[in-house]
Amino acid sequence: MSQAGFWQDTQNANKTVQELKELKSCVEPWQAQYKKYKELSELIEITDKDDAAFLKQIEQGLGVLSKEIQDLELRAILSGEFDKNNAIVSINAGAGGTEACDWANMLFRMYSRWAQSKAYKLQTTDLLPGEEAGIKNVTFRIIGPFAYGYSRSESGVHRLVRISPFDANKRRHTSFASVDVIPEVEDNIQLDIKSEELKIDTFRSSGAGGQHVNVTDSAVRITHTPTGTNVQCQNERSQHQNKQTAMKILRAKLYELETKKHQEKLNKQYAQKQKIEWGSQIRSYVMHPYSMVKDHRTEVETGNVGAVMDGDIGMFIEAYLRKFKAQS
Repeated sequence: MSQAGFWQDTQNANKTVQELKELKSCVEPWQAQYKKYKELSELIEITDKDDAAFLKQIEQGLGVLSKEIQDLELRAILSGEFDKNNAIVSINAGAGGTEACDWANMLFRMYSRWAQSKAYKLQTTDLLPGEEAGIKNVTFRIIGPFAYGYSRSESGVHRLVRISPFDANKRRHTSFASVDVIPEVEDNIQLDIKSEELKIDTFRSSGAGGQHVNVTDSAVRITHTPTGTNVQCQNERSQHQNKQTAMKILRAKLYELETKKHQEKLNKQYAQKQKIEWGSQIRSYVMHPYSMVKDHRTEVETGNVGAVMDGDIGMFIEAYLRKFKAQS
């Protein structure tokens, strides 16, 4: 970066700056925690063993340091090729009509709250509302360092058991929604996407929005005809912006397909994913007759359903990453 003419090539310069930020995000937390460790070690050596108040202060400092080191260990697990990338998440309501659509919307809110707690940016690219309530499906980007590494543990079927607010007889209902998480890949990934293999449709955006929504054909749907993969985006202000975002998501999906075809070493991981079918959930959220959220892959569970639905899913993510780190 100190070389003359560094900023003349803006694209490469920005990539270098981004790489520097990523490296600093790994190195600087370790340096800060090592400094804390040295300071606490020196304090312990000079502290009077009878000074209970000061010893308690040191104990609290060690507790904070221990938690920070655990977070660093978790970050070290995120060493996959795309773990540091942004994430593209899709939520689809299962069978069950309004009840399932409402559950999909609850999951969308949960991930929005989680992203906010991690200081990530969430950008909705496509959303199809339910006929009466909730959403049938939604696709959104989680933007921030290691967003994919953390959120990839959420792929699979999520089950909800509760007294339905849409049932006049107050009966207990079970609903399902599927979550799919893929990494956002850079534009420089080598993929042979031919323009003649793309079908591009434009249409008017649906739902509430600014002055441009429902006025112009700004929404874009792109279909990759050889694979049948299709994506759409309608949340940007212009057709050009929607097309750019849709192409980014399409590129990520096609790269994911290629990765699955060629990475035989991940057979065990994909075999596990293929077993996830409707009713074969990775996590259950029970609100009646008792309160519990349980992850069936790690056996981690909590009775605080409200906190989980408000985005407190870190315990499930951490347990998954630690248990399956050998398969990533």
